[in-house]
Amino acid sequence: MSRIGVAVIGYGLAGSVFHAPLVAATPDLEVKAIVTANPERRERAARDFPDARLLATPDQLWNDSSGIGLVVVATPNHLHAPQAIAALDLGLATVVDKPMALSAAEARTILEAAERAGGVLAVFQNRRWDSDFLLLREVIDRDQLGGLLRLESRFERFRPEVNSKSWREETSPEAGGGLLLDLGAHLIDQALLLLGRPHGVYAEIGLARPGAVADDDCFLALEFPGGVHAHLWMSATAPAIGPRWRVWGSREALEVWGLDPQEAYIVAGGRPGDAGYGLPDGSQRAVLTAGGDPGPGRELPLPAGRYGDFYAGMATAIRGEGPVPVPAQAGWDVLAVVEAARKSAATGTVVSPAARA
Repeated sequence: MSRIGVAVIGYGLAGSVFHAPLVAATPDLEVKAIVTANPERRERAARDFPDARLLATPDQLWNDSSGIGLVVVATPNHLHAPQAIAALDLGLATVVDKPMALSAAEARTILEAAERAGGVLAVFQNRRWDSDFLLLREVIDRDQLGGLLRLESRFERFRPEVNSKSWREETSPEAGGGLLLDLGAHLIDQALLLLGRPHGVYAEIGLARPGAVADDDCFLALEFPGGVHAHLWMSATAPAIGPRWRVWGSREALEVWGLDPQEAYIVAGGRPGDAGYGLPDGSQRAVLTAGGDPGPGRELPLPAGRYGDFYAGMATAIRGEGPVPVPAQAGWDVLAVVEAARKSAATGTVVSPAARA
């Protein structure tokens, strides 16, 4: 069976770390084209994938998409919708990096394009395959906690100065910048996957660093049916980093410290498929504690992270043998919560996310 040709649009951090290496490690997929106009990134792409076509603009891809079955949109956020729609209109399967678009309304236009074309469309949410999230889902599936009453989730860093070389930090939230659309999209997606759609959102959104134009310190409180709550933090200004997860039910609580090592592994030059890829590296610690237990709790082993499962699932979906790994509707759901959070922060009230159209 022939491999599916993949075109990656954008070769910054997203394209070069989170997409192209994962595509290349998937037996049924092959990186056939990379689109970037940046000279340094073109050089890196040529080194990484010497057999791939290097294109300067998406128009060159749209004019000749021969050999391509899947387009990956890994460009800045404001380009996601027009590029995804262009790919879908050509009948190409499409992956859109998170956030799916700048707004729920814009995301709806992508969903409608997929419906018109009858195409395969997914949103990239790799952190569904973080080692810590996989462990949390295992613990919940085994009902070790006694249901799920409260969830606390964090992506915190200490970067007290704005990075002038990062478009995410130099771009306003309305144009796609800021933590809420970046790390927040991951945290919201994971919470919705575990708990469903919230009926209330309260948010505090700040620009804490001198000269900041994009949100860099955010807190969201989501309320779900049955009184279950999720508290989400994302910050670039946290001198002390809290636990990645703190989740409890009626009997026990799970706490996880540290970050999944897959991103750092790839940035350092490792690749999916290497012997050590995805395996715990000692940077994470997971503890399960029974209610009322004064002791330190019981440490749990963390499973290997599996970002590669996303593109393996895409290959299966393109061949018509299964569903996409992350439905595009999930991207719309995240943006509905983002918009409710922004309204909440502006008004100081609890806001209900928009209902699905």
